[in-house]
Amino acid sequence: MSLNDPQWGKRGSGGGDNQRPPDLDEMWRNFSRKLNGIFGGRRAPGGGGSEPPSMRQIGGGFGLVVGLIAVVWLASGFYIVVEGQRGVVLTFGKFSEVTNAGLRWRLPIPLQTHEIVDLTGVRTVEVGYRNSVKTKVLRESLMLTDDENMIDIQFAVQYILKDPQEYLFNNRRPEETVMQAAETAFREIVGKNKMDFVLYEGREQVAVAAQKLMQEILDRYNTGIAVSKVTMQNAQPPEQVQAAFDDAVRAKQDLERQKNEGQAYYNDVVPKARGTAARLMEEANGYKQRVIANSEGEASRFKSIVIEYNKAPVVTRERMYLDTMQQILTSTSKVMVDARAGSQMLYLPLDKIIQMSGASALGEPAAASPGPKLPAQVEPVAPPPDAGARSRDALRARERGDR
Repeated sequence: MSLNDPQWGKRGSGGGDNQRPPDLDEMWRNFSRKLNGIFGGRRAPGGGGSEPPSMRQIGGGFGLVVGLIAVVWLASGFYIVVEGQRGVVLTFGKFSEVTNAGLRWRLPIPLQTHEIVDLTGVRTVEVGYRNSVKTKVLRESLMLTDDENMIDIQFAVQYILKDPQEYLFNNRRPEETVMQAAETAFREIVGKNKMDFVLYEGREQVAVAAQKLMQEILDRYNTGIAVSKVTMQNAQPPEQVQAAFDDAVRAKQDLERQKNEGQAYYNDVVPKARGTAARLMEEANGYKQRVIANSEGEASRFKSIVIEYNKAPVVTRERMYLDTMQQILTSTSKVMVDARAGSQMLYLPLDKIIQMSGASALGEPAAASPGPKLPAQVEPVAPPPDAGARSRDALRARERGDR
């Protein structure tokens, strides 16, 4: 059977009515009835079809569709701004306003659009390395110090956004801008300091100064970016001179150790020497005061003796003579011999007698000495402290009395 046959689709093919293909004309009529029902079309009398809709009905249906589309279009202007974010509204691509957190509405596309900018999110830029300090980027990390040495520095910069308008309209590539500003600031700070200062004692100071200079550069270009923290990950000499630099560092450490040892020795010796010197000075001052006091006392005593001598010269002279002999005899060893025994003068072993007297004074047993037993005694008497001075004064007084 040909497909052009008008009866195709209405005849059975031996399999019953359920085996026939769908009737396209019937499907079209059903669709037309439904469409007329939507637009208010009336059914034709006799149920043989429907009348075509009028212009009023067509206009009402079209207005309903247009209204529905307008509602959907206007509803597309609603947007939500989360806390910590800001919405930037653009009118035909030009900045219009900045909106805060909450449910907001703008004119739908293409009249207005919006951009959401996160102000609390912390962004990080790595300079001199990528993901790990072992993955170095020498073009960024190698820097020249003030003493013409090369050092290898890797650092990270963390920043946030402070002005969404400046961030969107004054930056084409914000991350690259921050990286270039960070590299510029670090090269300037490192170029003004010595190598040892950057590597050791001044690392924190270098990071703080670089952060301040970096912020000044970003503010100068109105980028709307605020640098929150700069962290130095690594700072060392280039790998080609690392061994030589380690030797130099060890030598400096030995130098510092020796300086500390010398300072410790200085702190131990100098105070002792100063204490000894102070003690000697005090002893000398004490001796000086003692001598002066003794001299003044002797002079005063001499004056008193002169006064008494002028009053009674004979008595004073005899008294001085007796005092002088007393002083002399008390400071010498004496041997007393009983002359009333009637015996003649014997040769006395004076040296043995003196040794015996010295041994008895020290509390040691005296050795037995041969010779006759003599009724002699040796009485050693310790001299007084000023015996010599008094004996000299007594001799001078005696000489004056003789004259």
